[in-house]
Amino acid sequence: MAKAKDGKRADAIALLKADHRKVEGLFKRYEKSKNEDVKGKLAEEICLELSVHTTIEEELFYPAVKGPVEEDIYDEAYVEHDGAKVLIAELLKGSVSDEFYDAKVTVLSEMIKHHVKEEEQPGGLFAQARKGDIDFVDLGNTMKSRKQELVAKIKSSGIPTPSTRSMKGAELNRSKPVD
Repeated sequence: MAKAKDGKRADAIALLKADHRKVEGLFKRYEKSKNEDVKGKLAEEICLELSVHTTIEEELFYPAVKGPVEEDIYDEAYVEHDGAKVLIAELLKGSVSDEFYDAKVTVLSEMIKHHVKEEEQPGGLFAQARKGDIDFVDLGNTMKSRKQELVAKIKSSGIPTPSTRSMKGAELNRSKPVD
């Protein structure tokens, strides 16, 4: 059974909240760093953590809580993930020395903060999910196992290009702003 840091059984929501805190810490370290090599490693770790986190939420958690969670909150969670995945894809294809790289990390951080707030706030996705008849400890164990599989796979073959559910991959033109 999954255990929280305090020795208590950890459930699915506790697992997700622990992921949130880890990524928040990585973003803070990135923000404080002046070294490009360190920033590159941190950005890669952020992308790995978010890729794994979004996968376990989308494959396991969201389907399990679909009933008790309001449809608009449920749908917004997917769109928020997909918006983050667009920036993750940009970061994975880029390098720390690229124009706008730091700005992309900053905007990704802000998007994740918003998403975390939507999930964790009173009345948010997690609170609504708790109203359902769900075994969160069992779900947490399944999520923990899947997370371990994903991390091992990513460490052996790299972070995959993100897939989106709500976005169609519209092509964009890149140009300089009008002066």
